[in-house]
Amino acid sequence: MSDLVVHDVVIVGAGPVGLFLAIELGTAGVKPLVLERLVEPDRGIKAAAIGAVGAEALERRGFARALEEEQVMMPMAKAARAGSGPVKKPGGHFSALFVIEQELQRDPERHSRMVPQEALERILTARAGELGIEIRRGVAVEDLEQDEDGVTVRTSAGLLRATYLVGCDGGRSRVRKLAGFEFPGTDPTITGYQALVEFDAPEKLARGWRRTPRGLITSIPGRVFTAEFDGPPPDRDAPVTRAEVEASIRRVSGTDVRVLSMSKATRWSDNARQATTYRRGRVLLAGDAAHVHSPFGGQGLNLGLVDAANLGWKLAAAVKGRDHLLDSYTAERHPVGARVLENTRAQVALMRPDPLTSALRTIVSDLITLPEGNRHIGEMLSGVGIRYDLGDDDPLVGTLVKDQLLTLADGGEERLYARAEQGGGLFVSPSARSLPPNVHHVHTKEGPSMLVRPDGCVAWTEASAKPLDAALTRWF
Repeated sequence: MSDLVVHDVVIVGAGPVGLFLAIELGTAGVKPLVLERLVEPDRGIKAAAIGAVGAEALERRGFARALEEEQVMMPMAKAARAGSGPVKKPGGHFSALFVIEQELQRDPERHSRMVPQEALERILTARAGELGIEIRRGVAVEDLEQDEDGVTVRTSAGLLRATYLVGCDGGRSRVRKLAGFEFPGTDPTITGYQALVEFDAPEKLARGWRRTPRGLITSIPGRVFTAEFDGPPPDRDAPVTRAEVEASIRRVSGTDVRVLSMSKATRWSDNARQATTYRRGRVLLAGDAAHVHSPFGGQGLNLGLVDAANLGWKLAAAVKGRDHLLDSYTAERHPVGARVLENTRAQVALMRPDPLTSALRTIVSDLITLPEGNRHIGEMLSGVGIRYDLGDDDPLVGTLVKDQLLTLADGGEERLYARAEQGGGLFVSPSARSLPPNVHHVHTKEGPSMLVRPDGCVAWTEASAKPLDAALTRWF
């Protein structure tokens, strides 16, 4: 073991969360090793969009242009926007209730980006390569053992040694299981399918989302999504067949439509579980490895990317000897994950195909159409309502900072996120003062002062009850 090269951080999983965590570490001066059991990226059906705060985390690292270039408009969104009315930013849905109005949000400009996960993984892989981050594909984790100084990992390619190990290896995380994390939650009640298909008579299926006496179905050209509320699939690991997808579509829609061909398909459920802690010693979890839930509201990718943003700079600091920052990772991110599990369970409950649920849906829909209800649900799904408890009564402290145009002391203008691209903290203020080397002074012409952590969290403002020095000492 003494002959093993010790890697500062080994990340297991080269999906968006693992790649973004690697980039966050690389930006902070730590080069991780990324292991991925798949030889090639998974080409299955994945997330179609990135939520607001996940997209903002990427934009703070300079990905704004790349995301803009990869944005697509989903077929259903195209159909909705084909009328003569004004084009609206995407507001999302709650339990297939499409009543969330982006223009009613406190910050309408903070919205999701219609960037497919496959494109995002391509963008992140390219950036990781630019940073010199090694990604070893076709390497599976078989066992691990941790001690006071690090983690020894047995892989299909041999032994590795890491000071810290992070599981970003999905809902069935091997790292989570081997490290002994508890993963309580609720069992699945749904069998769902999403597939890319060709129908014999697509006109038999109504466009958009539709609840029926047998479940939920949405059909757009080339794609179908069904949910049946009669329990989990008998075998989650069995290959998805054209026959079972066709049978589900027929049952839910009540039509005799036939599936002529199927290029991709996935089977899903509403299994909802969360690790009781995101850290056990020198092993940590992020993304689906730490929490799983149904896909309703499109929150999983958003949640995982912000996990990575929160963890990355703290883990880099731990590698450099400031391990205590890692204690705040679970404290800050676990309540956010729990909230997502809670609202996805609520969405499942509101979709059940029975008259009592239909009555409840009507009332909930009415409440969401009220401006305050619209903002509450919208901010919950987008993540912009996140506020970590940093022990400060100032309502801005603990929130994730939005992008804004700053007027600099020399009269020039610059976006806040542009100043965040190189990592480190930001002290945005017209006042000069001494700062730690990893905090950059954004010298503004006027306006209130604030301290922003590398993950975009506001750590202090001039309205804070606590002094700036206390915040600088705590985080930097």
